[in-house]
Amino acid sequence: MDYFEKHIRDNKALFDEHKADRSKMWAKIESELSNTNPKVVPLWKSPLFRVAASIVLVLLLSILIGITVYGGQQSGSQNNVVSQELLDIDMHYSNLVQHQVQLVKNHPDLSQEDKNEFLSFMDELDEEYGVLKLEMEKNLGNERVLEAIIGNYKKRIELIENLLRQINDSKMINDDYGYTL
Repeated sequence: MDYFEKHIRDNKALFDEHKADRSKMWAKIESELSNTNPKVVPLWKSPLFRVAASIVLVLLLSILIGITVYGGQQSGSQNNVVSQELLDIDMHYSNLVQHQVQLVKNHPDLSQEDKNEFLSFMDELDEEYGVLKLEMEKNLGNERVLEAIIGNYKKRIELIENLLRQINDSKMINDDYGYTL
């Protein structure tokens, strides 16, 4: 045992002389608590919070814009492919039809009445094509409408080719009589 422990045991009674008054202690603690007002800093006034909120806002806006731009492209990419396919087909066949219609218009062996009759029939097929094109815009992925458009073009080209073949065949028959051996 050391000297300090011995001193505490010998003077134990002296230490018990002063007992703490609990009510006094709590009253003093309460008075100190009520006198101190806690310092409250609103969260939105904190510079750190403002920076964090700005970063979160920028991230959310960039994600929203990204989804709008790239999400729209992915869903519209199939429509763009079909639309591009339709545009390519339309350009190819319309150029063929225009060229052959011009051949019919400029053909010297056809009467004006035959030309007008033929061109009116071509106009009817053009109107049918217009209806099909409107249907295709409403339902871009419909393969049946695309096939009908291609069929319309093929029918026009076939009619023009048949007309020109008939004209050329009749011209050859007339020319055959001119040769003698």
